[in-house]
Amino acid sequence: MVTRAQQIGVVVGLAFVTALTILRVSDPPLLRLARDLTFDQYQRLVPRTFENQPVRVIDIDEASLHEFGQWPWPRNRIATLVNRLSDLGASAIAFDILFAEPDRLSPRNVVRDVTGIDPSLLGKLPDNDEIFARSLSGRPVVLGFGLSNAGNYLPPVKVGFAYTGESPFGAPPAIRAATPLQPQLEANAAGLGHISLNPGASSAVVRTVPLFLSDGKQLYPSLALEALRVAQGASTYLLDAASDTPNTLTRVKIGNFVVPVTAAGELWLYVSRDTTQRYISASKILATGDIAADIRAAIEGSIVFVGTSASGLQDVRTTALGENVPGVSIHAQIVEQILSGRFLSRPDWANGLEVLSIAVLGGLLVILTTFVNPAVALACGLLITSFALIASWLAFHYGGLLFDPLAPIVAGSITHFAATAFRFLVIDRERRDVRRAFGHYLSPSLLHRIEHTPDALRLGGDERELTVMFVDVRNFTQISEEMTPSAVVAFLNTLLDALSHHVIVNEGTLDKFIGDSIMAFWNAPVDVSDHAGKAVHAALGMRDTLARLNDEDAFGFGDARRVGIGIGIHTGLACVGNMGAETRFNYTAVGDAVNIAARIESACKDINFDILISEATASLLPDYALLEAGALTLKGKSMRSKLFAVVGDARLAESADFVELRAVHRQLVAALRTRSASSRKLVSAAKSNAQIATTGLLLEFYSQISRRARHFADEPADKAVDI
Repeated sequence: MVTRAQQIGVVVGLAFVTALTILRVSDPPLLRLARDLTFDQYQRLVPRTFENQPVRVIDIDEASLHEFGQWPWPRNRIATLVNRLSDLGASAIAFDILFAEPDRLSPRNVVRDVTGIDPSLLGKLPDNDEIFARSLSGRPVVLGFGLSNAGNYLPPVKVGFAYTGESPFGAPPAIRAATPLQPQLEANAAGLGHISLNPGASSAVVRTVPLFLSDGKQLYPSLALEALRVAQGASTYLLDAASDTPNTLTRVKIGNFVVPVTAAGELWLYVSRDTTQRYISASKILATGDIAADIRAAIEGSIVFVGTSASGLQDVRTTALGENVPGVSIHAQIVEQILSGRFLSRPDWANGLEVLSIAVLGGLLVILTTFVNPAVALACGLLITSFALIASWLAFHYGGLLFDPLAPIVAGSITHFAATAFRFLVIDRERRDVRRAFGHYLSPSLLHRIEHTPDALRLGGDERELTVMFVDVRNFTQISEEMTPSAVVAFLNTLLDALSHHVIVNEGTLDKFIGDSIMAFWNAPVDVSDHAGKAVHAALGMRDTLARLNDEDAFGFGDARRVGIGIGIHTGLACVGNMGAETRFNYTAVGDAVNIAARIESACKDINFDILISEATASLLPDYALLEAGALTLKGKSMRSKLFAVVGDARLAESADFVELRAVHRQLVAALRTRSASSRKLVSAAKSNAQIATTGLLLEFYSQISRRARHFADEPADKAVDI
């Protein structure tokens, strides 16, 4: 049965899970950063392998600046660079450099600023921009343009677009204006591409790059994409857009290559480690004399990107591997990745799966923590965490798929902690109270059942069938008179501790210690199967334990005295519950069944036997070794009650010696009731059989019957008697 505290725990836990699910749906920056860092770590574990693709970076490095002077170089030198790269067989030459201003180092521009020079002479002087423009003409050169927040210039598009599905023009990041190129350069370039790697991104790490920008009407390709197109001689980009969702891209086809992209037309970068094999110093291309054969081989048929790694020019970007690299190398890696066919992608349904996993995992942990066990919930959580991590890693490693394992794991951990804390502070508090109240009186198995079956414990008074036991020490007054008070306490502690152990292990409830007596009962506060049998089994255990203590002289009495006990057991209805004042009460049982059990224990003295049970209890134990002990008048009862002596358990009852003893005993009981003259002979026969069957346990019992048989002989012949 579910308790109110558990119901509240589930409601609070599920509300907590709902809040975490909503938080994941909103996807705040902190969660996005954690997700990005997870994917970065995957790449660091298994970066893309550098495969020496036909892609090179012509690096304007420190050696080049030292050789040819500071940047910017005059554009006639840039023209020389284009000519030589073209002559070396480059399939495309892409500049990660902005050519927005006229070349201030051009002779015509230098002379124009000198006063007193005849303006007619200017036309005769060379113009570096014209030289550079002529070098571009007819060659596979792609120029880059950047984003601008001022003006309204947008570059011309030198490529066609075709698309399937809904219009994709609203998908890519927006471009409002661009840095204008020199008109003659713009006109002669084979392609124009934007050089923005992460426009609008809050992180310095470049993880995704937009392959297109859009003004809402026209798409503008990236520098890397244009370089790949020009190298293949392609004239059109084919865009696959979603068939039912506007402004959603799925793939881009450039010549012979198909590139999966995000809905915004971005490419997830799968980077390789930075390596010198990717770079060729511009100084080696511009050097006079023959160019080395290895450089010729590296340039021929390759897509080359011209950019700078010189520290003073500050074009440095950070990759997912944590490396700071020149921005131009990112463009090169984009093309390398496309050529290698190794792509990363995050499916459209990944967010939904992660949100669902948070809801399902959180709900499962709440249920397990509340109703089962926090340790079981923790084990399940660890198992699910391991599965999420392994599945996410395998999806990345073998499929290039990006699934975030961190959000579900963190959400699950927070949920488990909150649910466990609630259980400890609220739900388990009730169980701890119960354990404190009953821990000294119940077996661990009963405590477990009470804790996990709250309705089994109904405090305040509950009428139910109980088996009640009273245990009393024989001749305690005489024993205590011969001992000091401290010795009496030690004696009782030793004896009662040993005897009460049998109540606990047989699923009984220790009600109280009354001086030298024990009161216990079975079948409360929770149901106990075969409660009568377990009570009698506890009594037999007490008999054996007391015999062992006497044999070991555990009480220090020597051979002078053996301690004896009397045990009375009865099964019947009683009222059990918390009784007393509001501020101080005891869990106990009261009623006629309790009184009868107490009177039966007192009758042990008269019958000279240690364990007596009522007829009601005996009827529940047909397999035990029981002998009728007579129908005696119990104190406080108007009717005579039939009692039975508990000789042993079912194993003894099946023995041939006890079967014979029981037959003789029945004859004896019948003879005594009819006052037959054979009763004395039958007593002797019973004694003999008892000596064999029980090794002397019943000798005092039959001696008492013998005395009563002699007493019956003196009664009038017409008076009914009973043993």
